[in-house]
Order: sequence, then structure tokens, then C-alpha cells
Amino acid sequence: MRDAIAAFLLAFPALFSIVNPVSGALIFSEVTALHTPSQRVRLARMVGFYSLVVMTVALWAGSYVLAFFGISLAALRVAGGLVVSLSAWHLLNAPSKREVGEQEPVPAAPAAEEIALFPLTMPITTGPGTIAVSVALGAGHPRLSAGLGWFFLGMTAATVAVAVLIWVTYRSADRVTAWMGPRGSRSVTRLAAFLLLCVGVQILITGVEDVLAPLLAGHPAPG
Repeated sequence: MRDAIAAFLLAFPALFSIVNPVSGALIFSEVTALHTPSQRVRLARMVGFYSLVVMTVALWAGSYVLAFFGISLAALRVAGGLVVSLSAWHLLNAPSKREVGEQEPVPAAPAAEEIALFPLTMPITTGPGTIAVSVALGAGHPRLSAGLGWFFLGMTAATVAVAVLIWVTYRSADRVTAWMGPRGSRSVTRLAAFLLLCVGVQILITGVEDVLAPLLAGHPAPG
């Protein structure tokens, strides 16, 4: 039991910090602005469930899946960093388009099933950074022993706790944005999108460093 608690205390802060459901809730509110409140509640539940699946699969079998397809963690970070950066850039500039005041027809809201997995779950909520952290946590499991079951129990409990927080914060996003008002929510949403852009760039930089490190190691710097 002590091993499970130790694993939970290791995994929960790492996953919570990379997922950041509070800022993600504001981005969720921006992406689902055309949906009804009942649809957003349903979307929050779906994103929470999908996020749990993504984190759990990455934790339990992420390293094996990447190895099966011949994908390195560096490639995951480079590709994922690009996707996260592009999504954040779109969100960062989307509010400005509505501030121009141009009279454009309002597009129909996409079905919840079309955006629940992509882009709300991946890459906005549990993107490549979360997958990389989950894979790294799972790779640190102990050898086959009695402590292995407690380890994965604590890790899985951490993913469940983070998924519940995602569901709660996302379904409460309307209340938060209503409390902050249109200007306040728009400003905070832009800030959250900018931070997401920074996260994507950092993931990309880390992936590039992982790719170049073996190459640079074979070529010492000129003296």
C-alpha cells in the first residue's frame, strides 16, 4: 500500500502540471463557444473519459506501442510539439477575428463526437507532453515483484484523479467565464492559449534536442 501511495504522489503532480485542467477549461470554453450548455457538459464528460484512456494506455503500454511502430519518444515530441503549437496559434488568433466586427455568417457547431477526441482531448488536453510524461512514468516501474501491482495501482489512481479534475473543471468552464465577463475571459483565454503555445514549442525543442544529441556527441566542439 505504501508503494501505491508513493507512486500516486509521484504521478499526480507530474500529470496535473502538464495537463493543467484550469487553463485547459478556458480553452475548452473557447473551442465549444458555438455549442449549447448541455452539449458542453456532454463534451466535458467525453473529454474526461478520453483523457483517462489516453493517460492510462500511455502509462501501461505507451513504450511498447511506440516500439511496435518504430516511433521514438523524440519523434513523438517533435510531431506533437508541432501539432500543439499550431492548435495554440489558431486559438491565440481566433478571438481577434471576431473583434474585427465583420458581419459573417455564424458557422454551425460541429457535432460533439467530431471534436471530443480531436482536438479537445488530443492535443489540447492530453497532448504529446502528457503522453511523454505518462510513458516516462510507466517506464520507471519496478521489476516483476510484489511491488509492481501497487506501483501501477497508484499510477492508475493518479490518472483517474486527473481525469476527474478535467471533467469537473471543463463542465464548470461556463461559470468561470460568466464570472470573469467577456473581456476577462477573452484575455485569460488568450493567455492560456499563449502558454499552450509555449508548451508546444518547448516539447518541440526537447524533441529536437533528443534527435540532435547523439549526432552532436560524435562531433566534439572545436577548441
